[in-house]
Amino acid sequence: MKILGVDPGLTRCGYGVIESEGLKLIDFGLFTSAAGTDPRDRVGEIAAGLKAVLDAHKPDAIALERVFAQANLRSVMGVAQISGALMHLAFERSIPLQFFTPSEVKAAVTGNGRADKAQVGQMVARLVKKEIPGPPDIADAIAVAICGSKRGGGAGTAAQNKWVAAAKAANRRIG
Repeated sequence: MKILGVDPGLTRCGYGVIESEGLKLIDFGLFTSAAGTDPRDRVGEIAAGLKAVLDAHKPDAIALERVFAQANLRSVMGVAQISGALMHLAFERSIPLQFFTPSEVKAAVTGNGRADKAQVGQMVARLVKKEIPGPPDIADAIAVAICGSKRGGGAGTAAQNKWVAAAKAANRRIG
């Protein structure tokens, strides 16, 4: 099962595409936007980048880090705006979308829901057998995809995953 993981943000939005069987890393990257730019343009440019990734890789599922309340309201709003744009893209393509909290992602990758960014980055590199360049938003997005493979629709045996894929083909609204 191919999973797109996204660490949403308005300034930096990381993404990673994995094949859940064998945790094969297919693609990863980062979309950025300048803080002084019109918010409409910022969201639109990042959404266009995510659309291109969806069109290129046609994932079976999307794993998205859930927005959580921080002291910085502007940061939360940017995360929510990008999350909403991705939700719309998933809806248009009938791709199941799952949300995971930062603690769930950290626990799925490191075994510790309070792991720091460095620990997450090290475990992601170990799991996908590839060095991941900075900034940490990229490793975080790959971690979200890995979490989706372990805790979401990608979990299970190859036979179970084939059954889920067949069910999705018959009825695109599973998930």
